[in-house]
Amino acid sequence: MKKVLLAVDETKGSKAALKTFLDLFSCMRPDTVILLNVQQFGGKSVLHDRISDTDISVLLEVVKGTEIQELLDKKSKDILESCKKFLEDNGVKGIKTVIKAGHPAEEILKTVKEEGAGMIIMGSKGKRMHTVLLGSISREVVNSSEVPVLIAR
Repeated sequence: MKKVLLAVDETKGSKAALKTFLDLFSCMRPDTVILLNVQQFGGKSVLHDRISDTDISVLLEVVKGTEIQELLDKKSKDILESCKKFLEDNGVKGIKTVIKAGHPAEEILKTVKEEGAGMIIMGSKGKRMHTVLLGSISREVVNSSEVPVLIAR
C-alpha cells in the first residue's frame, strides 16, 4: 500500500489509531502517511449533530480571517505536530499533514480521493459519547468509503 490516511484529533481514539498503524505496518511502511485533522466547532462537536452542512459552510465563511480561525488553525497544527512527532519517533517517514474544515466524515472521504490513499485508519469514538459502538463519524466513513477503513479502539 502506497498511501494511508490517518484521521486524527485530540481524542483517545486517535492515539489508538496511531498505535494501530504502527502495529499494522511494523515491517513494511507505506510510502506516504497522510495525517488529516478536520477542524470542528464547539468543545464536544455538539454542533455537528444539530446543524446542517449548509450551516457549517456558512460558519466556515464567517470565521475566515478572524481570531477564531487562527485559534482553530493553531489547534489543528498542534494536533498534527504531536501525531507527526509520535510517528517520526517510531521510525515513520513520508508524513504529510493536512488540515481541512467542514463535516469530518465528508472531509475524510474527500481527502482520501484527493490524495489517492488506499486505506483509512481512525479512532472508534471521538467526543460524541451518545453513540454505543462506533462514533457517528467513524460509522459514516465506514458506510461511505470506497477504500478499506480500519477502526482502532
